[in-house]
Amino acid sequence: MSSIAHSPSTGVIITGGASGIGASTMHALAEAGRPVAAWDLNGDRAVAVAAEVQAKYGVAAIGIGIDVTDHAAFVSAVRGTRAALGTIGGLVHGAGIVGAGPIDSFDDAVWNLALATHLTAAAVLIRELSSDLTANPGSAVVLVASMAAIVGFDANPAYCAAKSGMLGLARSATARLGPLGVRINCVCPGFIDTPMMAPSLDAAGLERFASRAPLRRIGQPSDIATGIRFLLSDDASFVSGTELVVDGGVLATTW
Repeated sequence: MSSIAHSPSTGVIITGGASGIGASTMHALAEAGRPVAAWDLNGDRAVAVAAEVQAKYGVAAIGIGIDVTDHAAFVSAVRGTRAALGTIGGLVHGAGIVGAGPIDSFDDAVWNLALATHLTAAAVLIRELSSDLTANPGSAVVLVASMAAIVGFDANPAYCAAKSGMLGLARSATARLGPLGVRINCVCPGFIDTPMMAPSLDAAGLERFASRAPLRRIGQPSDIATGIRFLLSDDASFVSGTELVVDGGVLATTW
């Protein structure tokens, strides 16, 4: 049996698809035969990643430069994605920012941007894509939350709040769209070696984060991408309104 989860053949939009978890997800889905679209603030890199996966896997792929807080831009981006991929039957919302600043001194603009990028963009994307998703059997959405949706980090209340909100959004959207055949889930990464974490990943940082996981390593983007691929696939056809924690066991322990 193939190790690749059985998937529909409809296209998938991946926000934040130009790097890190998003770029790895582009490859993982294309390997399974899914047409893919990278939506990213870095449009040049999104186009490059799309070209890479198209050349390697022979699937349709497109890169689009977009700010996910600019909701007016979704109309043309969706239109371009439909034209390139044919159909849209999946969404992975992975675009994100750190949004640092503790609760006693956070900046309002940082708070608002974190919620706009992670949570509000997810809700608006689902709304704007609902007609595409409900029209294509097997459609599914994966919101990239975080273990910070489940435990608190003192320096990032905006990030924690936005990611926690994603869990509630997935449940509410499931209640509405589940009867129409659309599944919505979250994936909650732990400490993952991504550009967002890069400033903390010197030798001491790597050791510190790895030591918190029972599996004794920091995660790779591919660890999350394969979980996303599963949640989008027909192998997860009875999984909706929940979250998949991929953290090397960190939340299974006290630390």
